[in-house]
Amino acid sequence: MRVATFNILHGRNPADDVVDVGTFGSAIASLEADVLALQEVDRNQPRSHLADLTAVAAEAMGASEHRFAAAMTGSPGATWVAATGEEQPDAATYGVALLSRHPVTAWHVVRLPVLKAPTPFWFHGDRLPTLVRDEARVALAAQVELPGGPVTVVTTHLSFVPWWNGRQLRYLVRSLEVAERPLVLTGDLNMGQRRATGLTGMTPAGTWPTFPSDAPREQLDHILLDGGLTATATSAPHLPLSDHRALVADLER
Repeated sequence: MRVATFNILHGRNPADDVVDVGTFGSAIASLEADVLALQEVDRNQPRSHLADLTAVAAEAMGASEHRFAAAMTGSPGATWVAATGEEQPDAATYGVALLSRHPVTAWHVVRLPVLKAPTPFWFHGDRLPTLVRDEARVALAAQVELPGGPVTVVTTHLSFVPWWNGRQLRYLVRSLEVAERPLVLTGDLNMGQRRATGLTGMTPAGTWPTFPSDAPREQLDHILLDGGLTATATSAPHLPLSDHRALVADLER
């Protein structure tokens, strides 16, 4: 099974700030993933031409099963609020997605703790901190039925606030205690591999810097394994969109 995770920056190429849906679809197809985890996914957003990027990705990779989970609803800079899961299908939303070429027998959404108050954050190069507000965060789990048995795959996009994303990750791990094993936890965790493995107790599938995409210096994107899976090959391809590289792992029991 090939698993890939990709923070797609809502399909945008940071070099020209353009979202080209055709380029996005071709990039997704090039990953040749059996199960694909996406973060920063738009649905019905003007900045991505009102496209359902999950559906575009599903068609590109041939995924018969796919699900989108909204973390935020509205448009950035306007009515940008936490999603509840009760949004109308045509609402402008933003979140994470899981797609699979194999059957999925169960889906589960986990809404993560929200940092409600503004918090000081040091941006690179700044001498003084800036007060920032974080977005709501969500995780999406799927029980994927493979020829050798079920595997639980989870994806999320955690806060950029270092002390808070650790709390979110611990909360998510607790919520997955009863999930079917083997388990694959994927996503942009906004932390390095040592901290991610220390907080989860899980095994990394691969060690590759993924951010920033043009000259990656740190690994923010992870595929973590728990229970009977090993990685036989991994890579972090540079695709023609996003400020992250995708992370890809071939897994076997």
